[in-house]
Amino acid sequence: METTSVLLHSKTIPFTFSFSRSNGRKLSFRHSNKQFQSHLSNDYSLFGQSLKPIKNQAGLPFSLNQSTSSLRFTRTHLLCPPKCSYSGSASTDDSQNHPFLKPFKNLSLDKLKATLLQLTPIDIIKWSGILSIAIAATKWTVNSVLNPFFWMYFSWTWLFWPWFVAIVLAVYGLYCFYKHSIGEASIFEQIAIVTSAFTWLTLVPPAHFNGYLQGWPFVFFFVYHYFFFFNVSVRKRLYGDYYARPHDPKWDLHPPRWSRLLFCVGVMVGHWLAAFEGPELHLIPGGWSNVGIWILILATLLMQYNSTFYLAKYSEKVVVPIAVVQFGPYRWVRHPIYSSTMLLFATYFLALRAPLSLLFVVAVCLMYYAQKAKMEEDLMIETFGEKYLEYMGKVRYKLIPLVY
Repeated sequence: METTSVLLHSKTIPFTFSFSRSNGRKLSFRHSNKQFQSHLSNDYSLFGQSLKPIKNQAGLPFSLNQSTSSLRFTRTHLLCPPKCSYSGSASTDDSQNHPFLKPFKNLSLDKLKATLLQLTPIDIIKWSGILSIAIAATKWTVNSVLNPFFWMYFSWTWLFWPWFVAIVLAVYGLYCFYKHSIGEASIFEQIAIVTSAFTWLTLVPPAHFNGYLQGWPFVFFFVYHYFFFFNVSVRKRLYGDYYARPHDPKWDLHPPRWSRLLFCVGVMVGHWLAAFEGPELHLIPGGWSNVGIWILILATLLMQYNSTFYLAKYSEKVVVPIAVVQFGPYRWVRHPIYSSTMLLFATYFLALRAPLSLLFVVAVCLMYYAQKAKMEEDLMIETFGEKYLEYMGKVRYKLIPLVY
C-alpha cells in the first residue's frame, strides 16, 4: 500500500486527513474520534499518477493515503457564527435628551403667539433693522464670493502685498504702545511701535491701491525711520545711551487727548488719500525729474537734525531749556522741529504726485502744531520773559517761513 502523508493545520479548524489506496480509495479527515465517510464511485489517479508517500519529517500525527474504496471525512468543531442584536430604545432616549432639541421640546403655537403679542413697536423696528442688515450683509457676501473679479483682486493683493504680516505688525504695535503708555516698553518694543506706524503710513496704502510696491514708498519707509530717530541719536551722542532722563514734568506739554487723536487720524487719512490720488507707481517718472524730491529729503533731514541738536545742546536733559536758542534753523522759524515734520509729509506727497492730499495734511499739521506751539511759547515767556519776547520779535514766523 502506498501512503502519502499531509498535515493541514489551522488555529480555527485543526484537522488531519488520510487518503489510502488498497482495494478502493479512502479519504479520511480526522479530528478527535469523529469521522465522516464518503465513497468514491470512480477509479482515478491523482494528476494521472499514483500518489507516492511523503515523509513526515516533523513526526506529526497525520497521513494522506490514496484508496479506491471509500472517502472518509473527519471534521472539527467550527466557529460559532456571531450573534447580533439591535435595539432602538437607547437612540430614542438620546434624541429626546439632545441639547439642541431642548429649546424646541416645549415649543407650542400658543407660546409663540404670546411672545409676538408682547413685542412693542420699538422692538419690531429694532429687529427689522437687524434682519435687514443681516440680509444685506449676506447678499453682499454672496455676491462677492461669486464675483470672479473679487477673487482676481484678492489673489493679486495677497500675492504682491502680505496683508497677514501687516495686520500682525499692527496688532503687535498696539500691544507695544500699551506697554509704552504704562512705562514698561523695552527699546525693541518702542522700535516696533514706530515701525508699525510707518508701515501703515508709507507701505500699506500704496500697496492696497496698486496691488504691488515699488519706488518711493520703500524710500520713505526708511526716511521716516531715520527722521524720527534723530531725537534718540542725540541722546546717544550726549549721554551715551538712549534713555530719557528724569526732568521737570511741566515741560511735558501735550494738547488734549482728543486733539492728539484727531491729529493721528488726520495724518493717517492724508497718507491713504495720497495713495488713492496719485497715479500708479509704475507711472511715476524717475531719473532727473526726481532730483527736487531728493533735495527736499536732504533738507528735511538736516533741518530736523540741527534743530534737535541745538535744542538739546542748550537744554538740560534734552528736554528742559536753559537758554533761548537762536542758532541754526531757529533763525528762520521758532519751531523748526514741527516745520521739518510738515516738510517730510509734504515731500512724500509730492513724490506720489498727490497735491490735494498735500494741502489736506498741511492743514491738519497747522491746526495741531499751532495749538502745541502756543502752549510752548506761553511756558517760554513764563520762564525767560523779555528774552523770549525779543526773540519772537526777531523771528516772526512759527512754522512756515514767510507764510506762518
